[in-house]
Amino acid sequence: MSMKAAGVNRGYINPNPEFWRGKRVFLTGHTGFKGGWLALWLKQMGAVVHGFSLQPPTVPNLFTLANVESAVSHQIGDIRDAKVLQDAVQGFKPDIILHLAAQPILRLSYDEPVETYAANVMGTVHVLEAARHTPSAQVTLIITTDKCYENREQIWPYRESDPMGGHDPYSSSKGCAELVVSSYGHSYFNKGQAVIASVRAGNVIGGGDWARDRLMTDIIAAVSRGQKPVIRNPGALRPWQHVLEPLSGYLRAVEVLWNKRPPHGEILGGSEAWNFGPEAESEVCVGDVANIVCELWGFKDGLELTPDARRLHEATLLRLDSSKARIELGWTPRLSLRDALSMTVEWYKAQQGGANMNAVTLGQIQDYLNRNTTQPSQQPRHLASA
Repeated sequence: MSMKAAGVNRGYINPNPEFWRGKRVFLTGHTGFKGGWLALWLKQMGAVVHGFSLQPPTVPNLFTLANVESAVSHQIGDIRDAKVLQDAVQGFKPDIILHLAAQPILRLSYDEPVETYAANVMGTVHVLEAARHTPSAQVTLIITTDKCYENREQIWPYRESDPMGGHDPYSSSKGCAELVVSSYGHSYFNKGQAVIASVRAGNVIGGGDWARDRLMTDIIAAVSRGQKPVIRNPGALRPWQHVLEPLSGYLRAVEVLWNKRPPHGEILGGSEAWNFGPEAESEVCVGDVANIVCELWGFKDGLELTPDARRLHEATLLRLDSSKARIELGWTPRLSLRDALSMTVEWYKAQQGGANMNAVTLGQIQDYLNRNTTQPSQQPRHLASA
């Protein structure tokens, strides 16, 4: 029985606005889905954000609809260009670097493997090179994915110490990026004041994602047109979570890392890593998720089940163990799967109704923060200073 079902009243530790107020944050990938949500959240807490990214990857997109540009100093740039990136980082003089820019689509990586490795591996190298040559940068956080693990389709969740791997070019590139972070941590960030870490999350959903070959994107597009959603792999089990869940973990990770820097705390030696995954009850088959979304939308015509014509390899089972994040960061997922799907459907319905999507997005962030929050005085002692 889950804690929620048993009636246990949880308190959740929110990111600390006092910590973020005035912090200079260099954010790659701010024109993307997760990056756009994170940029707005950082701005809401008073951070000074410089966004560095390619043009928005789709039309429509969150960056434009939610007016993300109002939250950042906006720079179009490519992480594959080491000099342009380093000049941008050193010119901004950030306290914190958050690296989200990537080629994020698994199926696209089969068509564009060279571009995928260039962005996801060498792009990470370029970010870490810029960080180590920028004295102001105290914490650098590299965002990868749960696909970085050598997936053996095992029934037990993966821990941060499990081997990196990847069958397809996307997953392999993310495993490589993790190895790069570890190497840089041991080679360059093991003596001084600056620290680095990587963070890994699973299947993320939420409003504003129109990326190719994403389940929610395809479902919303279909039901909006009154068509049956086409589902390739209805039996594939995935750990679904709303975008705000891992983002809250990333923010907490930076706060804790900041307070671990010498002379404030112990020398980390190398790099840290944390998983951010949902509760077990949010690990649900693709077909079941599609049916819930159709129900929430009010679409009653059902699904169209179509085998994957390309027969590209995709994992059928991949679970994360988030115990380390719960213990070290005080992070706990707070949304049920139905809550996450309801928020997502509400966002898209608001967008189609012509709402102010900047206000809707910020409103969902605030609603998330208001869920049974633990006050700083109630935090575990080892986290209170963060």
